[in-house]
This record gives sequence, C-alpha cells and structure tokens, in this order.
Amino acid sequence: MAKTALVVGASGIVGSAAAALLAEQGWTVHGLARRPVAQDGVRPVVADLHDAANTRAALADIAPDAVFITTWARQDSEAENIRVNAVMVRNLLNGLTPATGPRHVALVTGLKHYLGPFEAYGKGSLPQTPFREEQGRLDVENFYYAQEDELFAAAAHDGFTWSVHRPHTVIGKAVGNAMNMGTTLAVHATLCRETGRPFVFPGSAAQWHGLTDMTDAGQLARHLLWAVETPAAHDEAFNVVNGDIFRWEWMWGRIAAWFGIAPAPFDGVVRPLETQMAGDAQTWREIAARHQLIEPDLSRLASPWHSDADLGRPIEVVTDMSKSRRLGFTGYQPTDDAFFALFGRLRADRLIP
Repeated sequence: MAKTALVVGASGIVGSAAAALLAEQGWTVHGLARRPVAQDGVRPVVADLHDAANTRAALADIAPDAVFITTWARQDSEAENIRVNAVMVRNLLNGLTPATGPRHVALVTGLKHYLGPFEAYGKGSLPQTPFREEQGRLDVENFYYAQEDELFAAAAHDGFTWSVHRPHTVIGKAVGNAMNMGTTLAVHATLCRETGRPFVFPGSAAQWHGLTDMTDAGQLARHLLWAVETPAAHDEAFNVVNGDIFRWEWMWGRIAAWFGIAPAPFDGVVRPLETQMAGDAQTWREIAARHQLIEPDLSRLASPWHSDADLGRPIEVVTDMSKSRRLGFTGYQPTDDAFFALFGRLRADRLIP
C-alpha cells in the first residue's frame, strides 16, 4: 500500500536526504518549508510554522502516515530557542488533521541533548562518553528538551507513535543551511588552495587527538525510515552516527589530500574558522566569478560559527549505537567517504571549483 510522508524542513541537509530516500522507496512525499526548493518526487508545501493558522491551512489536505521533523530556527538566546522551536513543533502537530490510521512522528535533534545548548556547550557536568540514550537530560534548559516535550504531549493526546533521532554533526548538501560543517570545510580548503594560505585546523587539541564520529545525511535518512517501519523502534530515542570512529589529525589530512593541498602542522592553538574566514566574502566572490560558480555569497555556503563549536570542544565525543543495533539497524557509512561524496556533489553542482 502506498504511504504518504510529510517532511518538515525538506530543503535542509537532513530533510532533503530523507525526502529523496522516501521518494525513491515509493512514498508520496510532501516537503514543507517556508521557501521550498525543487526536488524530484517531492510535492512542495509552503508554510510558516511560527503561524498556527497558516500551518493548519497549509496542511488541511495532507494526511501523512509518517511525519519527519528535521528543522529548527536559531535565535539569539536559549530562552528564545526554547520558546520559538517549541511553538513550531506545537503548531505543526496541532495543524495536522486527526489520523484515520496509525501515524508515526520522527523528531531529529542531536548531541546537544548530552552536551548542552550553545550557551553552555560542552561545559559543566556532562555525561560520560560514549553517549548512550539512557543517560538523562542535563540540568539546564535546552530547546531539544522542549521539542521532545511537545512531541510527547501530542503523542499522548492524539495516539500516534514517535521516535527521536540524535545525530552527531551531519554531513550533507544544502545551500543556506545554518549548520553545515562539510560545505564549510570544503569552502575553507578551497580558499586555502586558491590563496596559498595554510590549511589550518581550527579546533582544540582534544578534538585533534581524540576520537570522534559524525553522521552522514543519507545514514540518518535510512535510520529515520527504519524507525518508522520497525514497531520495536516506536516510542524510543536513538543515537545515530555512521558507525566508524576517527581522529581529526587523520581526517584533516584526508580532506587536504582531496583538495590537493597539504595540511598545516597542528600546534595546539585554537584558530577559529570565524576568525580565519572573517574577511573572505570578497575573495570568495572573486573565486566564484573566476570559476563560474553558482553561489558567490560565502554566507550561504559556510557556517564557521557552528563548525567552531564542534571542532573546539574540550572533550572527546563518541556516540554509542548499540540500541539501534540490537533492534536490527545495520546501516554503516565511512565518514571520509561521506565527506568525499559531498565534495564531489558540490563540485558537480558548481558550488566549489
């Protein structure tokens, strides 16, 4: 039987990957965004989740079997993050007509569940790594917790099943995305190659030498679909990463080699990308013009603030996926291959030279 999906945030890194996989698997896919982009097999839905009436009207004729919430709106403080993002989830779930059959809602959050919000990121008393789902919430306000609470309340009221998915830093393609390490590093490497400056790791010694992991957008999409289709995965929260671990001192050289440059020696000094790339807007415009790239606006490709937050953490971050493995999810994605596949897509789409 054909199934219908609503992907919320379909133009983002995670949403676009989920929508593509669902369409490939034969689902009827509706992609909700404030400014939808054209995607094969995806029916655009224009809605502003900040507006309850607008959201309800946009969803009036859609009866999804599964809903995938892959979006959030960054604000100037965590208090505002909580207020705005809780309202967005509430307006979405209240805007859906009551289901005539089983419905599942999957919410994508992330490792800030364990590390804390941006205002207290990686500070204070943190749970032991590797992070496991049974580790409780931190004693700090966090918009991920507010999103979860809206999901749990609506599920209890309306009777649908749910899953929460906590990826590490996501690798994938989306122009204009607020959290995009893969494209940010591709742009950084390109700027270094084109200008001759050193390809300097921006982060901490703990990240350079310690173990870490990441999440490919395709791996996360497969995990989302698996949770919808696996009854044992309903009403559960899951970590989701690629399945390999690495050290940045190895990965940095792999990325440099792909771009044909040498990695700069690491001296233990944190040199944030926000500082390294602060004056690069005009340089990127010149590179884009010289190579006939389609996006000359550096701010729509690079999100150095977010990459700095991840690469500057003072602790090793490793994620446990035993819970998913025990329930049958066997997806695996080497992280260097995920980076290389993204870089190839960016080059093929004329976003980097």
